[in-house]
This record gives sequence, C-alpha cells and structure tokens, in this order.
Amino acid sequence: MGKPNVGKSTLLNMITGQKLAIVTSRPQTTRNRIMGVKNVDNGQIVLFDTPGIHAPLHTLGRFILKASLDTVSEVELIYLVVNPTAPDEADISVINMLKDAKKVLFLVINKVDMIKDKPVLLSVIDEYRKFLNFAEIIPISAKNGGGVDDLIKETLHYLPEGPKYYPDEVVTDLFERFMASEIIREKLMDYTHDEIPHSIAVDVVRWQEKKSGLISISADIFVEKPTQKGIIIGKHGRTLKAVGTKARKEIEDVAGARVYLELYVKVKKNWRKDISALNELGFK
Repeated sequence: MGKPNVGKSTLLNMITGQKLAIVTSRPQTTRNRIMGVKNVDNGQIVLFDTPGIHAPLHTLGRFILKASLDTVSEVELIYLVVNPTAPDEADISVINMLKDAKKVLFLVINKVDMIKDKPVLLSVIDEYRKFLNFAEIIPISAKNGGGVDDLIKETLHYLPEGPKYYPDEVVTDLFERFMASEIIREKLMDYTHDEIPHSIAVDVVRWQEKKSGLISISADIFVEKPTQKGIIIGKHGRTLKAVGTKARKEIEDVAGARVYLELYVKVKKNWRKDISALNELGFK
C-alpha cells in the first residue's frame, strides 16, 4: 500500500518475475487490486498490489479507494511503500489509515538507488519512525531488484504457517482478457497527456481463439469527451495505430499466440462519475 506513484506495481512485478501490473510514470495508473504469487523453497507469498491511496475526486476514485482499504482486512502483513524522502501529507494520510490495522507493518523505502548519501536515508527512516512502530524497515529498488531478496526473506519470517494456496505454476488469478485491457490502457497512457490518461477506460468485448491458433481481440476504448477521442485516434489514425501495434506485441507475449487486435474509440460522457457505466466496465 502507499500513495500513488511510489512503485508498488513495479515491486509486484519484480517479486513475481512477471509483468502482472501495468507501469507508467503517471500517478494513479493502478485501478484494480492485482494478485501475484511468489514461490520459494520454504514458502509461498500471495501478494496484492493495491491502487495508490488518494482523496477521491469522483465515483471511480471512491471505488479505487475502497479496493485498497478492503484489502487490509484480508492480509497478514502490509508493505507501506514510500519514496526515499520525508513523509508528506499523502504519506501521512496512508499511515493514519493503517494505525489501527493491527497487522504486521513493513516500511519499504523504494527508489534508494536515487540516494547517494547514507545519512539522507537514515534521516528518512527517523522521520517515519515518529509515526509508526514498523516491524521491519527495508530499503529497496523495485526497478533493479536491490534489497528485494531481503524483503522476501523477512516476509517469510513473519508470515504464519498455513496451507499452500496455489500450485507452483500459478502466478496470478488474472484473466487474459483483463491483462489485455490493461496493456492497451498502458500504451494509451504512454501516448497521451494531461487529464486524458485518467479519462480512459478499456473494455475487451471479444476474445476469440481460432483453430489456426490466432486470437482475435476487439476492444472498446472509452473517453469522456469528443475532443479526447480525436486525440487518441490522432492525425490519420496514427496514434491509435501505434498504440495497437505496441499493445498487440505485448498481448502476444502474455497469450503465447499470434493476435489480431481491433480498437474502437467511443465517447461515454462522464463515465468516471456514472455508477452504471462503472459497473459495465467492471468496477463493482
């Protein structure tokens, strides 16, 4: 858990060794809880990457916040992931939400590869200690893997003994359709700016596996305004084509098969504020 853009999704991907959660430079990229499984010789860790906690501005934001907070009751241990700087108001807000959680809490200081002076890191640790009594404080770099092995080792030390919930070959409970929609949304976010990335929703309406092995996919891209539709399509359709090309290649890697991808851009006015529209898009 943590505020937006601290590297939670990057950490999940690094621990599992799979790209399960999309990653962009933009805050609030993650909208759904993403589950990943890490198997080691002496145990299994089931991880949940939650959306960044922030004050909701619309109905979608309230759905996202609930997805994060509901997860607290279901787990034994929480990573509070933070940047290598003193806590700001957003960090403190998350801390206040976790104070009464009665869970094992790790402070995971990410992006420490950006810190050159050790005293800076020590001062960050001292600032966080003022707020909570953390079971462990572990500096890491989710991007290059530094400290992640230590994080896994300490996690196994604190988790209770119990049944093995998933077979070794299971890495996530995500469906390929969902992963395809997220990959498309990730590429769209890479090509758009300002408010547009947060106004985008993707719905895979057809997933057909043909006898030849080809997977035929059709997806609707929803935006809130006609002007946004034009920007996503781009001049002579270039932006949409570029997005489709990049997304298709990555979906092929996930599906392990050739993919034919069709993308359609549609306007669904103020969908982020419309409960019925959100339900249609899978936010329940």
